Parts: sequence; structure tokens; C-alpha cells
Amino acid sequence: MRRPTLAPNTVLTFVGPLERGPMGAAFAHAFGIAAALAGLAARKGATGMSSHVKDVMTTDVVAVPETAGYKDIVTVMRQRRVSAFPVVADDGYVLGVVSEGDLLLKEVGPQTFAGAAGSLLATGRRGERAKAAGLTAADLMTEPAVTINQDVTVAQAARLMYERRVKRLPVVDDAGRLVGIVSRVDVLSVFARPDGEIRDEVIKQVIADEFALDPRAFEITVISGIVTVAGHVEHRAVAASLIGAVRHVEGVVGVRDRVSYPR
Repeated sequence: MRRPTLAPNTVLTFVGPLERGPMGAAFAHAFGIAAALAGLAARKGATGMSSHVKDVMTTDVVAVPETAGYKDIVTVMRQRRVSAFPVVADDGYVLGVVSEGDLLLKEVGPQTFAGAAGSLLATGRRGERAKAAGLTAADLMTEPAVTINQDVTVAQAARLMYERRVKRLPVVDDAGRLVGIVSRVDVLSVFARPDGEIRDEVIKQVIADEFALDPRAFEITVISGIVTVAGHVEHRAVAASLIGAVRHVEGVVGVRDRVSYPR
């Protein structure tokens, strides 16, 4: 069953922290952006980096309804300098994604896909020939959209991007409503975590809390996200587990193992 849509030729550009005034508040409420922004503001004072999508996603979102026209989509794409954006119903539910690649098929033209060989070029539910003749976002979009929930980990987002070969993911709440977008750059931002924070977590949370070892028995250095762990433990299995835990600390690029143990 199709969800209700906005009026034809309507293009939505709703912006997170930049949107102000009654219209901006209405958009924020309708699409769940207000809650996302409130959470983001609360997290700005926190130290360290969370590993959840809601902490790295962008809330400055461009979206169009499925009734948006081809020229309107191109205009917004050029003005906002984005290569793709979600297509939404009027309640903010994500229906699909329209990209530059989808729009380029208009330039190619439907005649390219005529004849017996044309069927071999069809992709997706609508096919490239249908997209080449498309007039609205509903005709052009790729559906269903590959989305991700705001509460999953950044590692899961990275895995989904890799598996589905996508550069960005619309971020949705539990009801499937758009609350942001996360890109490859956003996901990689966890590696910008300061070396000092990484060192503190390794010492306090991994060595002292998780493994109940004496931090004074170890020398931990972190340079550009590369952690060197030097020290002594009583068992080889403990050394292996410790290094494995350090590798999973957020922001760690690599680990140099200098841990010794009895033979």
C-alpha cells in the first residue's frame, strides 16, 4: 500500500541546525529532526566518541517527495551540491533514493534500451528504460532504499555500506522516518579521535577494568591512532586477548604488540 504524498512539484529542503522560524519548526517536527538535533546538542559536551550512527550522522538533510518533478530534483541537486538524496512520503517515511546516475538516464534516452538487447540492461524493479522515460522522483528513484537505524553502531553502518556498495545511507528512526544521513566520511570520522582519548580508554577501560591488570605494568603510546602496547602478562592467551581488545577500541588504526609472557 502506497503512503500519502505531498502536492506535485514540491521539493523539500529541510536543514538541521540552520533551519529556523515557524516553517523550519514544522519541518523539524514532521520529520523527527528536532529529536535528533536535541540529542546531538546534548552529546556535544560529552568527552570521547560514541560508536553509534546518531553520533556521526549529518542532520542537514535534503529530501524530495515522490511527486517532485525531474527539473526540480536537478535544481535542488545543483544548489545543494549533493549527488543523491532520499525520496520521502509526507510523514517522513523513506521510500527510495534518487541519484545523479538515475537522472543521467534521461540524457541517454529510452531509445537506447529498445530492441531485444534492451532487456539485458534492465536493473532494479523499474529498470533503466523506465527511468530514462521518468518524470518524477517516483519514476526515477531506486527502491527500496538501503537505510540504517540511528541506534546501530558505526561499525555496522560501515559493513552495510561495503556490502551494498553505497556511499551514503539515509538514517531512520524506529518508524522508518528520516532523521539524518550518514556518509562514508561520517563513518570514517571515528578515526579522528584524539590519541590521548584512545590511550586513556586503553589504560582505564581495557587494561584496568576489562582485564583487571595493573596499568603500571604497561607502557602505552598512541601516535596517529597506532597503539603500541608494551608490558608483561603471565599467559600467552591473556596477551592475545588484550591485543584483540585494544584493536576494537574506537579510533584505533593499528596495534603494535610488544607484550611479553613466559614461554
